[in-house]
Amino acid sequence: MLRMKRLAVLSLFAFCAITAGAFWLLGIGMPTAQPAPPQAAGKFVPLASGSKHAVNITTTVEPGWLARTAAQTGIPARALRAYVAAAGMANDDAPACGIGWNTVAAVGFVESAHGALGGGRLTASGDVSGGPIVGPGLNGDGFAAIADTDAGVLDGDARWDRAVGPMQFIPSTWKLAGRDANGDGVADPHNIDDAALSAAGYLCAGGRDLTTDQGWTDAIWSYNQSEAYLAQVGEQAVEYAEQAG
Repeated sequence: MLRMKRLAVLSLFAFCAITAGAFWLLGIGMPTAQPAPPQAAGKFVPLASGSKHAVNITTTVEPGWLARTAAQTGIPARALRAYVAAAGMANDDAPACGIGWNTVAAVGFVESAHGALGGGRLTASGDVSGGPIVGPGLNGDGFAAIADTDAGVLDGDARWDRAVGPMQFIPSTWKLAGRDANGDGVADPHNIDDAALSAAGYLCAGGRDLTTDQGWTDAIWSYNQSEAYLAQVGEQAVEYAEQAG
């Protein structure tokens, strides 16, 4: 069960955070490197060469490990499968990245409580029950002003962009980073498999090494330029690694 402290911080970020490529209007420079959390390894079974888009990536996580770790961390098994597979695939693509599933999971927790924000939950297909998760309009009122870039296709807003899905991508960033992880032929930010892999790839971009303090800090800062966000994701990533053992 989520602690009250976690829920309070989550509510703050759900209302105030500019996510995945959007920027704060506070003129904040680059942060001082924060200690990189341990990057936890999961029981990810790599796909055969050339098959990444031919099978559902969530079948590549060992079931026994998944059940135990979901129980130990409180992460819904459906979300955890996506995070572990996303980290594994991202590291296959960029071996120097070293991203752990716990970092992907920490971002997913802070952004949407693993798809549960607003009372929803992840379905077996990886979509959010009860409709998509859509953030506030980025209209310059406490946020960066980001005019619509997708004609409202992803976020339902033809005037302003809004962060969407369980990993809260803005449409303009999704155009650059969005990937089809589950092999259905569509890169969908509202699907946890696609969103998690896209987030992991985004964090690994630019040759970053997330096992180093500077690499991890730069990665999370690229996702959300907030010192408080850095601290919360780092704390959560450490906690997940410790709980998983």
